[in-house]
Amino acid sequence: MIKKLIAAAAFGLGMAGAFAQDTLNMGLISTESSQNLKADWQPLIDDLSKQTGLKVNAFFAPDYAGIIEGMRFNKVQLGWFGNKSAMEAVDRANGEVFAQKVNADGTLGYYSYLIVNRESPLQTLDDVLKNAKSLSFGNGEPNSTSGYLVPGFYVFAQNKIDAKTAFRITRSANHEANALAVANKQVDVATNNSENLEKIKERFPEKYKDIRVIWTSPLIPLDPLVMRKDLPEATKTKIRNFFINYAKTDPREKEIVMKISKLAGFKESSDKQLLPIRQIELFGQRNKIEADAALGDADRKAKLADIDKKLAALN
Repeated sequence: MIKKLIAAAAFGLGMAGAFAQDTLNMGLISTESSQNLKADWQPLIDDLSKQTGLKVNAFFAPDYAGIIEGMRFNKVQLGWFGNKSAMEAVDRANGEVFAQKVNADGTLGYYSYLIVNRESPLQTLDDVLKNAKSLSFGNGEPNSTSGYLVPGFYVFAQNKIDAKTAFRITRSANHEANALAVANKQVDVATNNSENLEKIKERFPEKYKDIRVIWTSPLIPLDPLVMRKDLPEATKTKIRNFFINYAKTDPREKEIVMKISKLAGFKESSDKQLLPIRQIELFGQRNKIEADAALGDADRKAKLADIDKKLAALN
């Protein structure tokens, strides 16, 4: 509990005081440095203030959990999340998905990657798994969809491998830090995604040349936007209308969303977007239980039955 209170307090808003209906605090997940995130998102946040009449403040926590806890304690009312962190916000922080990013080409997905240095002898996922004990691994934030959950399921759980113990060294960082660590040969292999590598290509072109993708995931739904369920309905309508209509025709707005992440804008969405992510997480839990030699047969059967029940409910 103490850690959670500290995370919420990190926003500098204090634990006391009610949410003012004319003020909106928007949290942005830490996919890269706060400086870069602010440069990309601040123009949109300024437009959100102007077009809704709300005073919108942007907050950047050092990790995904800080944004989730901020929403939980009502110090953040609106946020950009990945699917995994959005699931946490919906389940634990009274959040609801209301919109989703749309790529400039109209697609609604992106990809998780495993990356290595271009000079690395590692060529395939099989090379990584066979040599894991001699490798250093840059994992993503625990609440990251593409940096942690997706590779955790497709790369590790499906191969019955525990990423925490499989490698010589495992560390966690945001996408940008992991990409630069690979480029600088500070880690042998790391998670990343197609969106972040595009930003690395733009911001660090020489470093980008030193990065090579060796594994690509199935398509992941693009990031959702989440707001607290208990916001006044009039405020929720203003927020929803702003994002759904943003960058539809205005050339300046189009430039802003392109800078954020090569977007065309946003579309309406709901908590249903999180369904495949929930399934992946449950399948991952199921694989861990099946592989846990310390569990007795009766305990294993009971745990598996509980997960199968949850999977059936999702279907």
